Amino acid sequence: MLNRLIEYGAAHGLRAEPGFAPKAVRWALSFSEDGRFLGVIELGEAGQKRNPGRTFPVCPTLGQPELVRTRGCHFLIEAASVVALYGAEEGDENTLRKHRCFIQHLENAFGDGPVGKAAATLGNADELVRIQAALADHAVKPTDRVTVRVGGQFPVESDDWHAWWRTYRAGIFADDSASAETPEMRCLVTGDLVEPAPTHDEKIRALGAVGGLAVGCALTSFKEPAYQSYGLKQSYNAAMSTETAKAYCSALNDLIEKHSTRLVGALVVHWFSGRVPDEDDPLPWLQDPSAGAAEADEIDAQRRATELLNAIRAGQRPDLAGNRYYAATVSGAAARVMVRDWMEGSFESLLRAVELWFGDLAIVSRFGDSLAPSPKFLAVLASTVRDLDDVPAPFVSAMWRVAVSDAPIPVSALAQALGRFRVQAMQDDPFNHAGVGLMRAYHVRQQRQKGGSDMSALGPMLNEDHPSKAYQCGRLMAVLARLQHAALGDVGAGVVQRYYAAASSTPALVLGRLVRTSQHHLAKLDKGLASWYEGVLADIHAKLGDGPPRTLDLEGQSLFALGYYQQIAHMRSSTKKSDETDETRAADAAEGDAHDGRTYQLPL
Repeated sequence: MLNRLIEYGAAHGLRAEPGFAPKAVRWALSFSEDGRFLGVIELGEAGQKRNPGRTFPVCPTLGQPELVRTRGCHFLIEAASVVALYGAEEGDENTLRKHRCFIQHLENAFGDGPVGKAAATLGNADELVRIQAALADHAVKPTDRVTVRVGGQFPVESDDWHAWWRTYRAGIFADDSASAETPEMRCLVTGDLVEPAPTHDEKIRALGAVGGLAVGCALTSFKEPAYQSYGLKQSYNAAMSTETAKAYCSALNDLIEKHSTRLVGALVVHWFSGRVPDEDDPLPWLQDPSAGAAEADEIDAQRRATELLNAIRAGQRPDLAGNRYYAATVSGAAARVMVRDWMEGSFESLLRAVELWFGDLAIVSRFGDSLAPSPKFLAVLASTVRDLDDVPAPFVSAMWRVAVSDAPIPVSALAQALGRFRVQAMQDDPFNHAGVGLMRAYHVRQQRQKGGSDMSALGPMLNEDHPSKAYQCGRLMAVLARLQHAALGDVGAGVVQRYYAAASSTPALVLGRLVRTSQHHLAKLDKGLASWYEGVLADIHAKLGDGPPRTLDLEGQSLFALGYYQQIAHMRSSTKKSDETDETRAADAAEGDAHDGRTYQLPL
């Protein structure tokens, strides 16, 4: 993974030199070339409430050990409280020392030129009052980053300070390096003999929302003795040069900023070995199956993946044929980065996995008239819990791997989706399409892994000839519930509310009694409708052979749920069709014909 990150950084021109890093700054203090203060400038998207400011690609930066050693401040870019003592309390010697350090750095790096004159203005007490008032007028926070602009130019954008900065940093630990003997070691990533960095000072940023610290997290850290081996201390346990340590951190930070997706308690970063146009990147489709689709011709993700696969195989997209994808799932664990998963593979295999993901999740709409829309990845996760925030990070990474690699769906996902479905059935709530699709996908993938011949038996729509008795028991439950409604109307707690849980786990014990009760319901219906129900019940009993199973395990209960759901959706669809042929149905019923009773259904 580290090697791929370094390759990404090199391909995208990311600076790997220690002491340099991109930084976002929202505010600038503007000065004339003779040092006069001109005002405060808002950078980036001025006026926006959450304006992140402007990112300067090459800025001076210090790690925490360097700041502790110098007891100083950052150079060129610092908090408003340091640059202008804005919001600093009287007698705050720590902030005052950093303020003086900031001015001294400017003078040392740029001499007595225009930048040095601006530094002198920052050291003038009367001018500071004006600057602080201007910052207050713009509602700047004391912790907001501030830089300086002199004569219309940003010093941070020039390279005049680079040589001075390298010399300054080299002197911070000069005494330590002179007295310590650091043997060369083989770099863990490049394989070269290098002088290893004792610590990797660059931090991985932007993980605060997924468990990390706002100040950043370390990907390589050996603070505790339990993680150290062979008498090696700190980062000598994973020897890398300072440049290599900087390179992988810069790459991961860039990916988090530009190519990351938040999945509840984790982030997924992904990239490719070659260039992939945004519209052909299949991973965002998992988040939103309609992402990038043209408004005039909205194509779902499965179809787009299929078309792109066919184009690659036909030689029409040679630019994508040899491409590879890389994806890491990361989160924060206080001050450390937790890599939860790492995946890589061919671009073609990724497309195939996305195609299968949406195909396996496909399920008939609860209204029965069409397939439900392809679900977003977070909707699939949400279908297993009461609240999306309850999804644990390990489960998120496991399901992400399932989606991008055609892996089997965990049994825990099936159990959770089944539990939510059972609640929805018993409370007469609308069924969650993503949850029902997840149960179907579990069985489809199980059959695919086994190479079974009946992989198509469990399609998105009702299969009246499905070989599973559990599935047929679910169908029977749905027909009995509909029969009760047709005979008695809304009775409050019907057979589903009272018996679904028991019927789905011990069908032989419950369904027999419900079938006997249904005879009274049939007597209340007109002849044609009663004849249709009798035919459907007889057909299901024939599929059950010697009767319903005595008990059903977890997989059996999920097949029961799928049979119940698809039968309900099928009857709802038939109701719509019957509404369109009302006159024909009435005439046929008067003649006493036995019909394909789908024309007799009443709304649920």
